[in-house]
Amino acid sequence: MNIPQIQIRQQYGQIGINAERGHQEIEQPGPDISMVQHRAKLDISRSEGYLEINQERAWDALALGNNLETMKKIYSMGPEIAMRGIARRVEEGKQLANLLYKGNAIADIAKGWRERFPEFDFRGPASGLNVDLNYTPSELTIDSEMGSIEYNVQPNRPIHSYEMGKLDIYMNQWPKIDITVDMSV
Repeated sequence: MNIPQIQIRQQYGQIGINAERGHQEIEQPGPDISMVQHRAKLDISRSEGYLEINQERAWDALALGNNLETMKKIYSMGPEIAMRGIARRVEEGKQLANLLYKGNAIADIAKGWRERFPEFDFRGPASGLNVDLNYTPSELTIDSEMGSIEYNVQPNRPIHSYEMGKLDIYMNQWPKIDITVDMSV
């Protein structure tokens, strides 16, 4: 007995796809920046230094000082100098009265006439420190103010363009099924 045989052949379908990529362009323009700069400020002020020189004591030591002060000194020394003058006259009188004095008493008294008032010294004390110096230094004032920068930034939107690609989908091979019966066997 012959049993017929059935043969089934299948062919798969094939899909073909042609795809072109899309094309896009993106451009990002830089931001718009405006900037304002406030400069730093620096104020420097200085007062003048002051030098005060007082040389009254130096002039006084040289007997070239203030006339009023000099006259006060002379006036205050008057009573003491008068007493010394009286004492000197007494000594000179005793010298003239001394008969046993060896030498010429009148000539010896006359010899010292230039030194009659040596005690009448109205000069001040002499010193290298008679000039008074007083210095007031200058004052320095510095005021500063910080500077600053103000930014105003406006970002720009990106520029975007896109071209779509093409997509082509087609059947490259259609599916099919072949069924054959073989009876010869």
